[in-house]
Amino acid sequence: MESSAVSHGAATIICAFATGKGGAFGVDLETKATVKLRDDGVVNAKIIGHPDENTLLLESCVKRVMERFDHSYGADVETESNIPIAAGLKSSSTAANATTLALMGALAKEHGELVEEDGSLKIILRNMPVDPVSIIKTGIQAAFDAKVTVTGAFDDASASYFGGYTVTDNKAKAIVASGEMEDLTVLVFLPEGKIYSGGVDVGKVKSIAREIDFAWNTAKEGRIYPAITINGLMHSLIFGQDPNIAIEALKAGALAAGLSGTGPSVVALADDSVDDVKDAWRSFDGTVVEAKTNNRAARILK
Repeated sequence: MESSAVSHGAATIICAFATGKGGAFGVDLETKATVKLRDDGVVNAKIIGHPDENTLLLESCVKRVMERFDHSYGADVETESNIPIAAGLKSSSTAANATTLALMGALAKEHGELVEEDGSLKIILRNMPVDPVSIIKTGIQAAFDAKVTVTGAFDDASASYFGGYTVTDNKAKAIVASGEMEDLTVLVFLPEGKIYSGGVDVGKVKSIAREIDFAWNTAKEGRIYPAITINGLMHSLIFGQDPNIAIEALKAGALAAGLSGTGPSVVALADDSVDDVKDAWRSFDGTVVEAKTNNRAARILK
């Protein structure tokens, strides 16, 4: 049985390394996962366009989903994405969400049902609807197995899955505040290089816990833009990234700007200052990706 699903990207509001509490907002970049169940238990995984990237996360998603529902299927898994890998745009969380959702969709076709509700397909397994948060948590377990996360990234995964913005307690895996994002342009500056969050020195990051907790409370109150900027500038210094990329975006009129995740990407939110921010970034070495905020949830395609 085969199924496909898509989940959207996200960018950081609050990085959770320092306090275990985080936040993220949806970006309309996306990852599509297609899975085909196998009776022989074998798992084959492929990231289209990135043949050298590690596929352990995708394999771990298969293992976790089958364990959860007590099945012994293997799967052929393919993902394709327009999200840059290891650039702070939640490529791992998005891949885990899309793959886990597609796997559960395939199981539902074989051992349950897919019910259309409010324009999307709801998964029914064991005669019960599958709760979206439990789908996210299954993907997070796989991310821990694959060692691509330190905090569990519930903030990233929830914003990727639900769209809009989420402010979270990652330790409790709870969303404490959420809402829709304004229709804004998301400008992403990509310097050369990748940073994998599984290798972060958490002890060093904890030195800014007080400041990040202040920013988290700011986000919880709905003041997303200053939280993004405070968090981004603080983590640029901790991770040795250039804070001037964000500062120049703010000078050019961005509503918010800062490092996303561990970087190296810098994300700016802009309304009528898009061209001015792009011009300000021409003095830095790197490329710019343009996207939009996303309020749409992850979904099964077929």
